[in-house]
Amino acid sequence: MNLIALGGVIGAGLFVGSGVVIHSAGPSAVVSFAIAGGLTILTMRMLAEMTVAKPAIGSFYVYAREALGDRAGFSVGWMYWYFFVVVVAVEAVAGGRILQLWLPHAPLWVLSLVLMALLTATNLVSARSFGEFEYWFSSIKIIAIVVFLFLGVLYLTGLWPQAQAGLGTLVDHGGFFPAGVGAMLAAVVPCMGFYTGAEIVTIAAAESAEPQRAVAKAMRSIVVRVLTFYVGSVFVVVAVRPWDSADVEVSPYAAVLGALHIPAVETIMNAIVLIAVLSCLNSALYTSSRMLFALTRNGDAPRGFTKLSRGGVPRRAILAGTVVGFLSVLAAYFSPELIFGFLVNSYGAVALFVYLGIALAQVRLRRVLEREAPERLTLRMWLFPWLSYATIALMVAVIVAMAVLPASRSQVLMSLVTLVLILGAYQVRVWRRARAAEPVAVAEIPAEADRRR
Repeated sequence: MNLIALGGVIGAGLFVGSGVVIHSAGPSAVVSFAIAGGLTILTMRMLAEMTVAKPAIGSFYVYAREALGDRAGFSVGWMYWYFFVVVVAVEAVAGGRILQLWLPHAPLWVLSLVLMALLTATNLVSARSFGEFEYWFSSIKIIAIVVFLFLGVLYLTGLWPQAQAGLGTLVDHGGFFPAGVGAMLAAVVPCMGFYTGAEIVTIAAAESAEPQRAVAKAMRSIVVRVLTFYVGSVFVVVAVRPWDSADVEVSPYAAVLGALHIPAVETIMNAIVLIAVLSCLNSALYTSSRMLFALTRNGDAPRGFTKLSRGGVPRRAILAGTVVGFLSVLAAYFSPELIFGFLVNSYGAVALFVYLGIALAQVRLRRVLEREAPERLTLRMWLFPWLSYATIALMVAVIVAMAVLPASRSQVLMSLVTLVLILGAYQVRVWRRARAAEPVAVAEIPAEADRRR
């Protein structure tokens, strides 16, 4: 459970996408990652409080439904499912592109299909199978970052051959805030996306032997480790290599390894990124299927997805995510700009909408628990209610910033389209249920004498 929690937030975005943040904010990207990490930790603490007090299949979907109403629960559940179904497609395409570096003549859609088929098969076997794969994927990612941090410390302290000891690189290229404090704050927006996935541990907890203990332990450990892995590794990047170097924007971790003259840098980084992609793909298939299964329990999704295999796996729900993911991969091949471009933009802010729902649900549910079952609050949100309110305010600020900044404005608009469609689907569901509940008028059967007339 600890490794699932850590692996969920260490994706390909850290190894590759962080270069874009560094290029826009300079060395102050370290602060951007720290702010985003702090906001994520606060949200996860709120979620952990609810999960430990009331373990439930579907986690925050159930809490949003109970605390904020059926409409909010329906929206949170389907937004989260949609988010990870798109992640399946995005990661499959990313993995296929990496494999093409070694298999240049193989079609991208074929390689993506192979990756999806492989990890779908592992998820279809059992929850333990998912856990085993994620254990090894997460272990490799964590070992890679630990080694990277160790090598970076050796370089910065002058213990590495031909190293330039010291932290002068942080300020020698325009200062620590080369683009200003505003650029540092704006960089918090994309950084939030890198942390998405920490909440997977609360969904996986429902299938663990001791869900309450597992979640509490995982959430306590994730605070220090996530900040160490993300903030620490980004600090090493900007301290070793000038932030405005072209190679840092393309692949920051490979740029550092290149500065240390590590042989076969590109092959090593491509292998690590591929592992990160496979981990995200594995987690996305698992998470989307469990959320779809949870949605069926309250009639928010077709009952057909409720069926379990002998091993207790919702195979139909897994295959649903795989089919949608494969159709999205085909869209990336046949319509990369229109359909696939819409998919990529339409899920950008969805995770933040879900996180906002988690925070709002925690405030409402905490009040209920304090009144009705205070003994269940064995793990509490810090400084409640003020820190919860602050988390909600910061979340809203990030969403507003996404809507204002030109680089992320389209993501917010398309994500709002996704939300409107989901709300429309909920309203259709309400109308259908209302019509089904209406009494049917039965015409009177005329008497025998009247029929003869």
